[in-house]
Amino acid sequence: MRRFSFIGRLGPHDNCRVETIQPDADVYEIDFLDDDQNMGFGIGQALSQLASFGLQPSENGIDLVVLAALVNAGDTRVSRKLNAQDGWTREIDLYVPVSDPSSWTANTKSIEAMLRFLTGDRWRVFFRDRPSKTMTLSMAPQIFAIDGLTKVSLLSGGLDSLVGAVDLLSSGEHFPMLISHYWDSETANAQAYILDRLKNRFGKESFKSVRVRLGFDKHHLTTGEKENTQRGRSFLFYSLATLSASAINGQTNVDIPENGLIALNVPLDPLRFGALSTRTAHPHFIASMQELIDSLDLKVRLNNPYRHKTKGEMVANCADKTFLEGIVANSMSCSSPAKARYKKLSPRHCGYCVPCLIRRASLKAGLDGDDETLYMVEDLTGHVLASDLPEGEHVRSFQLMAKRIRANPSLAKILIHKPGPLNGELDAIPGYADVFRRGVLEVADLLKGVRAQPGA
Repeated sequence: MRRFSFIGRLGPHDNCRVETIQPDADVYEIDFLDDDQNMGFGIGQALSQLASFGLQPSENGIDLVVLAALVNAGDTRVSRKLNAQDGWTREIDLYVPVSDPSSWTANTKSIEAMLRFLTGDRWRVFFRDRPSKTMTLSMAPQIFAIDGLTKVSLLSGGLDSLVGAVDLLSSGEHFPMLISHYWDSETANAQAYILDRLKNRFGKESFKSVRVRLGFDKHHLTTGEKENTQRGRSFLFYSLATLSASAINGQTNVDIPENGLIALNVPLDPLRFGALSTRTAHPHFIASMQELIDSLDLKVRLNNPYRHKTKGEMVANCADKTFLEGIVANSMSCSSPAKARYKKLSPRHCGYCVPCLIRRASLKAGLDGDDETLYMVEDLTGHVLASDLPEGEHVRSFQLMAKRIRANPSLAKILIHKPGPLNGELDAIPGYADVFRRGVLEVADLLKGVRAQPGA
């Protein structure tokens, strides 16, 4: 099994020798700063957009994004199949230049544990001083800060974040900044479409938007490998939102719009503890991220306002259902829309992955089945689905879980603890158990009459 070391650099003056703790590791260096002192890999794009609003984030906020970018590099450019003895767990070391190493080093163990929980890999993180010429990386705004920004909300291009944005803007109580991160064209197109329609519906000055393309391709990082599971991307997304929120005066809330069923992501069967069981918005991960933010004194508060709602309930209770109904087909929920190309189709929802099934169920429940989304498998009842193939494995898993929940509703109170601890939210546990139960039954309602069996 190979171990990888990723060393972050900050420009031509950052030329000191960095001693790696693992002498036999494959070492890769990533320089985040060009000769003109501009941050690369999308970070400069974020800083520039914030500066255009008269906002200057904290140096700790920039350090957080550099750390998250290095995590993204390791997560996306190191193959699990090729480098893990168990086919899943990789070993990755990060060497991060920061403005105040002492404040970061104090959090090393908690950061490593958080990343282990999120991605399933073994991370070791080491912090060092930035070079003296790079102690200030934030851009000085050329204009006065925009008044009235009160909240930051994630806009991924998915259905949940779309509902979150519509609810936020419909209330008229906030002047939010919507934060988007993308790498692939399908996500980028969904975000651009939604932002354009939100401006048309609520007005161009009803919100501000920061969109960042941040990632590493085979030319940026020559490992010769790639990994598509991307379990660590939410750390990057949350870090970009925290960076933006840190530039706003006073404590700023960051909304993470995610339905409770996906947030908990309880394994539907024992096999879902690996690549298929993400922890993107799990309460334990959000709590761990919040502890780091508090320790760095960033004055940002993370919140999932929909943690006790199913996706269907989010849709049904959307503040502007008519508007939502008109654009929902262009939101993107699928875990891998590009696979449609293998069937010589344009990118679209597959219709049978876990996010697609939950999406289809939510639109059936919340919009009375009015769903104009393009799916590779348009009709789940059209033929018997093979439960030993991707088109049917999750269908069968949901059906079996629903059967267990109907037979023993109290089982939900036990199952919600499987993905991770909920110790910090004891008062919320009954609500989590109930949203898991309701969410599973919501999907089961979609799957009435759908047949899935091995070898079909």
